[in-house]
Amino acid sequence: MLGFARKNKGLVGIDIGSTSIKLIELSQGPNSTAALFRVETFAIEPLPTNAVVEKKIADGDAVGQGIRRALSKAGTKTKRAAVAVSGSSVITKIISMSSTLSEAEMESQIQLEADQYIPYPLEEVNIDFDVIGPSQSSPELVDVLLAASRRENVDDRVSALEMAGLTAAVVDVEAYAMENACTLLLGGRGAEQREKTIAVADVGATTTTLHVLHEGQIVYTREQNFGGGQLVDEVQRRYGLPRDQATQKILDGDVAEGYDREVLSPFKEALAQQISRALQFFYSGTSFNRVDQIVLAGGAASIRRLDQLVEERLGLPVLVANPFGHMSLSPRVKAQELMREAPALMIAVGLALRGFD
Repeated sequence: MLGFARKNKGLVGIDIGSTSIKLIELSQGPNSTAALFRVETFAIEPLPTNAVVEKKIADGDAVGQGIRRALSKAGTKTKRAAVAVSGSSVITKIISMSSTLSEAEMESQIQLEADQYIPYPLEEVNIDFDVIGPSQSSPELVDVLLAASRRENVDDRVSALEMAGLTAAVVDVEAYAMENACTLLLGGRGAEQREKTIAVADVGATTTTLHVLHEGQIVYTREQNFGGGQLVDEVQRRYGLPRDQATQKILDGDVAEGYDREVLSPFKEALAQQISRALQFFYSGTSFNRVDQIVLAGGAASIRRLDQLVEERLGLPVLVANPFGHMSLSPRVKAQELMREAPALMIAVGLALRGFD
């Protein structure tokens, strides 16, 4: 189940983050409409502190209850879901196999040879694969992407969904869900845009992940311990606010006198430095020496004028992620709320799109 869905319909995408559950349900519009997809419903539900720690579920009951509350808030009747494990918990490798093999034969061969690629006992991991396409080394071979994760990472997410009354139809990898969402995000901007090298800075509560896409495919991922939670912590400490109130005031841009200068500006500068540092690691570890654009995703991407500051500091064009630009909305979806949360919903959207593979 890890990684690559077969042809399924009707999935809710559920992103289990360190501070919240993000849920979205999409439907596919008729071919005659301009919008290929429609947002049926979405919800974001806070999680208790330490329910998810370092991308691992620490309190399964709390996460299961959080998913249940998100489902109730969204009002969806769909019972099949897609979730993702973090890239740091997944081993991926591209291997070459004979192009004459059927999918079942490939699966059997991978099971026999997996111990060459996976540094864990095979009974402790979930393995899946996807055929990428013809191999450049030989026309008789195809490149196959192999993905493996410790079984506990997958099982914990499956159990949390089951606790909420859902079936895990797909367990994906966060990087591939982001790639899926970015294909949609950039797809409406022309083939020239898709051929560029795009850096996606996904700023979560505790982790900022840099994904770099070249010609629409992820070629690099790096996680750094920095996130929007540090801004919330500082607002709590400085102004004596409870966490939920501090978060809401940050979103509203109405914290206290002096907040912009004393708290928000230093945070934005620090975030720009983190993105710059991540890009330097990318350049030094690959054959690339530039990116064409930065896309800001994650909850912190909604901070006022953050995109302008990052653009000024790094000298690169910056786009705030909005995967809904070419979608229609169900009448029950509040457009203003959805657009405010759009950058934080990228992974959930990428997961929901797996229902239309």
